[in-house]
Amino acid sequence: MNIQKGKSEFLMGIDTIDQLTSWLNEHHFISGVAFIGRSNVGKSSLINSLFGKSTARVSKTPGRTRQINIFQFVVVNRETKTEETFYLFDVPGYGHADVSKEMSQNWQNLLDTFFRLCSEKVLLLNIQDARHPLQDPDLDFQDYIKVFDLETYVIFNKVDKLKTQSERSKLKNLMPDIYKSCKWVKQIHFASAEKGDGLPAVEQAIVTFVMRQIQT
Repeated sequence: MNIQKGKSEFLMGIDTIDQLTSWLNEHHFISGVAFIGRSNVGKSSLINSLFGKSTARVSKTPGRTRQINIFQFVVVNRETKTEETFYLFDVPGYGHADVSKEMSQNWQNLLDTFFRLCSEKVLLLNIQDARHPLQDPDLDFQDYIKVFDLETYVIFNKVDKLKTQSERSKLKNLMPDIYKSCKWVKQIHFASAEKGDGLPAVEQAIVTFVMRQIQT
């Protein structure tokens, strides 16, 4: 089973609390995946690599995702020739200081509403920069997310930027501490949206999770 590339469909962008509350209450038992990470970690590029080119808007300016963008994506079983549809959430990045206090507070309110009302059948993918893992905003987010009952995977993106074996080993050596201190983190992956490293494993992790939800 695989994600059908290029078949993702943009449904809407939500930037108000009332609209988000209404939508989530109406879709409380949906299955899918949500992407969130510190600004400029390549979240949109990773989404496009997994779900098809131009699914998410890519910007060189950090903090451009200012709303929760909702998509549908398709998982296809080539053996049985069946398809299942799930939801993809592109969530605003955290930790970007170059925005107004009003906008920052609106983002926080959106995040609070999303995670509070989000279905437990939605997988949370926390995207981090492999070159700069576990930055203060990342640690703050992990401390924040622990109160919500969402299965979480950490994806270290941009591993192709690690030029030496020592750098790669140092990153992988963080895994035991992450699992120990963040019990809600169930998997850790290393990937490169640009080069494609590790993407098959990330895709299968997503597929396995969402397909498991429709069986429960």
